[in-house]
Amino acid sequence: MDTNTTLYSEDLAPVPASKRTWSTWNYAALWISMSLCIPTYMLASSLIEGGMNWWQAILTIFAGNTVVLIPMLLNGHAGAKYGIPFPVFARASFGTKGANIPAMLRAIVACGWFGIQTWIGGFALFQMLHLWIPALATLPPVFPASFGLPTGPAICFLLFWLLNMYIIYLGIDSIKKLLVFKAIFLPLAALALLYWAITAVSGGLGPILTQPSKFTTNAAFWAFFIPGLTAMVGFWATLSLNIPDFTRYAVNQRAQIKGQALGLPSSMTLFSFIGVVVTSATTIVYGATIWDPVVLAGKFENKILVSFAMIAVAISTLATNIAANIVSPANDFANLSPARINFRTGGYMTGIIGILIFPWKLVADPSGYIFTWLVGYSSLLGPVGGIMIADYYLVRKQELEVDELYKPGGIYSFTNGFNRYALITLLLGILPNIPGFLKTIGLISPDAVPQWLSGIYSYAWFVGFFVSGISYYIITTITKEKVNYVTAD
Repeated sequence: MDTNTTLYSEDLAPVPASKRTWSTWNYAALWISMSLCIPTYMLASSLIEGGMNWWQAILTIFAGNTVVLIPMLLNGHAGAKYGIPFPVFARASFGTKGANIPAMLRAIVACGWFGIQTWIGGFALFQMLHLWIPALATLPPVFPASFGLPTGPAICFLLFWLLNMYIIYLGIDSIKKLLVFKAIFLPLAALALLYWAITAVSGGLGPILTQPSKFTTNAAFWAFFIPGLTAMVGFWATLSLNIPDFTRYAVNQRAQIKGQALGLPSSMTLFSFIGVVVTSATTIVYGATIWDPVVLAGKFENKILVSFAMIAVAISTLATNIAANIVSPANDFANLSPARINFRTGGYMTGIIGILIFPWKLVADPSGYIFTWLVGYSSLLGPVGGIMIADYYLVRKQELEVDELYKPGGIYSFTNGFNRYALITLLLGILPNIPGFLKTIGLISPDAVPQWLSGIYSYAWFVGFFVSGISYYIITTITKEKVNYVTAD
């Protein structure tokens, strides 16, 4: 392999067989660690806030994670077989330059998650500090009212953001001890919240699990369930694309398949169950549904207890943020210019974009979290997944020329580095969801488009995945004799 090309760097190079050491339990542990985070809790509690009862919420989460496991395993195959990361794998279907498009779509979403996690960590600091410094909660506004950003939380958000940037400066190795802390603390904290929920409600789990659904008709339930399911799939739609970043270290295919199948649906469902129980308990205890665990912890009266909990949340959130939301976008940004952009630079780019997406607005209420954020970005990532899977399995029959993936003028350069058929079908998969997205964010009136057209948005990931995947296969099947498309002999 020519290591002097502009498409090659040590970070993007294939992992040699001698360094592929991840076993089944490494992948199961990875998903357990990734699932144990505040957004997973909020995912479950947002469904309760939206009107579901406990078993409807759990069933929705389990179904969504079982569905997203399928593209996760399919895309993970190429990483385990060839040792290549996601941006390099995307070159096979989108072209050596075109791969930057799905890489950037995925990277921007990661930046959004970075912002959300940073906001959660910063707000945890605010919940602690304002107990000791009450004036922090009553500081005069600095930002315009349209920002929806009080001064006290904004200061803590900025401080926590700076801490994240410092960790990036130190390098990824500095986070290892924090990951160990997280692995120990978050399960204990979750169990502590579960204990509080059971003991705070007279009768324990009984009254909690008998809280009724708020939906009065089947139509109302399905109207919430469909986008809810799409949101559950969307929650890990990012990882379903860049899972080769992790499976490239697998000892064999069986390890990544079995490890992910064991780790993903089970850990997400179990941790979500705690979120469901605790959120249902808040409705009984406080008379209002509190879906944010950081807000809930802030209601406890013991200052020492709240301070300890909020510091621990901040540290564990910091660990999750660096591990889950920096490594992958850093690779994606590096793919733009392997010779110029390294992990640290990519991390700084992620941090800046993470502020610009106004993460505090995305998690301000469950509808914004589910319908705007999770469903919205799934409409972009579903089509990418459909194209990559159709290309790898149906067109290339799982056969890639690895050396060619790193050649600017190789068989994967297509036309000036872009596979026009991938770009066309990407747009075909995105277009049906645009009216519904514009209606959801309020840029067009509810009556501007027919209900059936805007309703497609509730199925965003599924529509994008199948429209792009099927149309890509049809187009490439018709035209493959006219272009140097199929892997060379």
